[in-house]
Amino acid sequence: MSEHTARAALTRVLEPGEEHAGRWLRRFGAEGLLHVLREPGTAAPELTGVGADRLAGYRRRALAADPDRDLETAAAAGARFIGPQDPEWPSQLDDLADARPIGLWLRGPHNLRMWALRSVAVVGARACTPYGAQMAATLGAGLAEQGWVVLSGAAYGIDGAAHRGVLAAGGATAAVLACGVDTGYPRGHAGLLRRIARQGLLIGELPPGSHPTPSRFVLRNRVIAALSRGTVVVEAALRSGSLVTARAAQRLGRATMGVPGPATSALSAGVHELLRGEAVLVTDAAEIVELVGDMGELAPARRGPVLARDLLPPAATRVLEALPYGRTVGAGEVAFAAGTDTDEVIGRLYELHSLGFVERHGDDWRLTTPPDDPGGQSSDPRRGGP
Repeated sequence: MSEHTARAALTRVLEPGEEHAGRWLRRFGAEGLLHVLREPGTAAPELTGVGADRLAGYRRRALAADPDRDLETAAAAGARFIGPQDPEWPSQLDDLADARPIGLWLRGPHNLRMWALRSVAVVGARACTPYGAQMAATLGAGLAEQGWVVLSGAAYGIDGAAHRGVLAAGGATAAVLACGVDTGYPRGHAGLLRRIARQGLLIGELPPGSHPTPSRFVLRNRVIAALSRGTVVVEAALRSGSLVTARAAQRLGRATMGVPGPATSALSAGVHELLRGEAVLVTDAAEIVELVGDMGELAPARRGPVLARDLLPPAATRVLEALPYGRTVGAGEVAFAAGTDTDEVIGRLYELHSLGFVERHGDDWRLTTPPDDPGGQSSDPRRGGP
C-alpha cells in the first residue's frame, strides 16, 4: 500500500485534529501507522496519548477501512484525495504542526495550493441579521472582484451569504466542510454546495459519506484559519464557533479582522470582543486587502465630503475665520482678529466675496446669509452646513 493510499485509509480511522495522531504519523509514517494499528501488540508502547478503549476503537476502524473503495467512491462523485506529498498540498497547513490534516478530500476543478495563496476566510453567525448577511455578501463580492478567493464553511447565515456574494460576482470560493465532500450538509444548502463544487472547491478531512458532528465543526475551523491569509468575522456572539476560527488565525500569525455591528446587538458582541484585542476593524474589501495583500495594495484614503472652504488658501481661511457670525464689521476689526494688516484683509475679503462667502455692506463686511434663512438664524456658513 502506498503512503497516499494509507493516508486516505487513516482519514477513516482518526478524527480530524488529533495531535497524538500527528505524533504517531511523524514516528511511523502513514503506512507504518496503519500497519501498527492493524496488528495488535505491534509497537503498542509507542502509541501514547490515548486510553486503551480509544486505541481499541482505532484498531477496529483500521481493520474495517477500505481506502480503495473510498477513493473509487470519491472519484465517482468527482472528488479526489491529496496528502502532504502531493503537489496540490498547501504548505501553510504545515503551520498546524501535529494538528495538521492527515489529508484532504477535494471536490471541484481548481488547484487548492494555488487558490490558498491568495485567500481570505469570511465567517460568522448562522442566525445572522439582515445587516450581517448583506455585509458578508458585499465583502465576498468585493474580494472576488479584486481577485481573492473567499473561504468559508458553507453553513447557514454569514457563511452562505459570503459564498453567494462571491458566486454572484463570478469569483472564486471554497467551502471547508465538517463532513464528506459528497455529503450535502446542511441540507438546505444542497444547491449552493453543488454550485461551489462546479465553480469552486469543496474541502474536507473526512472520507466520502462521513456525517458531521459538533466537534467536527469546531475542528474544521483550524483548517479554514490555516488555509487563508486572514480571517474576517462579520457577526458572532460571545460563544460563536466563528471566534474559534479567529483565535486559531491569531495563533497561526494570520491577520484577524472584524466587522463592527450595533453596540446593543448580541450577535456582534463576539466581534467587538475581538476588536478590543488584536483584531483589526474593517468595513469593506479594500480594507481587508490592505491587511492581507501584497505591499502597495492600499485601501483608498477615507474622508468626508470636500467643502468649498477646504480649497481656500491659508491666508483667505484666516480672514474668513476672523469674521464674527451674525453681525457686520469693518476691515480694521477683521485685520485685528486675523493678526494681519488692513490692506491684506481687504484683498482677501474681495476674494471671499467673489466666492460667495461674504457680503459687503458699505464699508463693512459680514458672512453671507444662506438664501433659505433670511432671518440670519441658520448655522455658520463656514461650517459647510447645519
